[in-house]
Amino acid sequence: MADLEVIDGGAVLVRDGLVEAVGRYREVKDQADDAEVIEIDGVLFPGFVDAHTHAVFGMARLDDYERRARGMDYKAIAAEGGGILSSVRDQRSRSADELRDLTSRRLHHLLAHGTTTVEVKSGYGLDTATELGALAVIGSLTAGPPAVVPTFLGAHEVPLEYRSRREDYVRLVIDEMLPAVAEQGIARFCDVFCEPGVFTPGESRRILEAARGHGLGLKLHADELDGSGGAELAAALDAVSADHLARISEEGITALAGSGTVAVLLPGTMLFLGRADRAPARALIDRGAAVALATDFNPGSSPAASLPLMATLGVSQLRMVPAEAVLAITANGAAAVGEAGTRGQIAPGFRADLALLAVRDWRELVYWYGSNLVAGVWIAGAACHPAGATINFLV
Repeated sequence: MADLEVIDGGAVLVRDGLVEAVGRYREVKDQADDAEVIEIDGVLFPGFVDAHTHAVFGMARLDDYERRARGMDYKAIAAEGGGILSSVRDQRSRSADELRDLTSRRLHHLLAHGTTTVEVKSGYGLDTATELGALAVIGSLTAGPPAVVPTFLGAHEVPLEYRSRREDYVRLVIDEMLPAVAEQGIARFCDVFCEPGVFTPGESRRILEAARGHGLGLKLHADELDGSGGAELAAALDAVSADHLARISEEGITALAGSGTVAVLLPGTMLFLGRADRAPARALIDRGAAVALATDFNPGSSPAASLPLMATLGVSQLRMVPAEAVLAITANGAAAVGEAGTRGQIAPGFRADLALLAVRDWRELVYWYGSNLVAGVWIAGAACHPAGATINFLV
């Protein structure tokens, strides 16, 4: 992951939305015929790929944030009716048009930070109708910009009405939600929050195996706040990714290193929650696991939309070197959403998704934290940076 090719004085030839050639300007110009020339000043990166977000939500969880500042932890807040369940109550009360408008604005905010492909999960409905409604919102935005990869996360939490009969909720997800999601045809992946107090490894396996039977790819929230063997389960099921991993075990590291499952680390989450736990990126990389970084953009534990910021945290908090952090938000991010062969690289045959940063040295991407240095974004060769866009997160 530290092997990053940098071309000084480079150029990219784009035809029909794909990269046709890349190299030094004079070499590429000889192949360009009468192509339009766009001169840029800065460093051109592959468009960033955010492999884990929860961008469909209504209100911000400001009360939760204040409770944490007063000393309450994530689980205590949830026990008082905050956390995910407060977002569930809010989302169930909102119209599809309202959610679509809010989600569209947030996606343009991600785009302005260089994200050209973003995975978006449902998961704040926790009943069949609201989950399908969230996926319909996501589906209406898949063409972008940015391009959207939809994921079904009906197993995000056990809703209040099922707390005394959680097995009934697991059956609801398997027997009712998943067939309806498959018939709807929007979701590409199914995710489960495998965590003590949420869904057990056994419940998670049942849901994911049922999802696979409906043709969905698999993802897993794993070992975030407490270890539960989620990483091992993800590897055993050949999931496309295992996400979070702040409390992954040695056995989990070994399992991911020997698998094709991408370890998606979310450093902004633990930073925002004020926790000292950090995903062991260095151990995962050194053992041979593929590591991606993502924002976990959501209203409760990571209201951050900048993948460059996550790359900075990868270096400063997770002991990654700059090249590893760049690959973690490009090529490996693409692998974590099933797009390893089409996005995340500036290479012939890949989609011409590009992010221009106003810097002189590519390492500045992970250095100037807190500043948005993105000066231009192209998706499939078309300029789409939302200059002057108004970002309104709340109604």
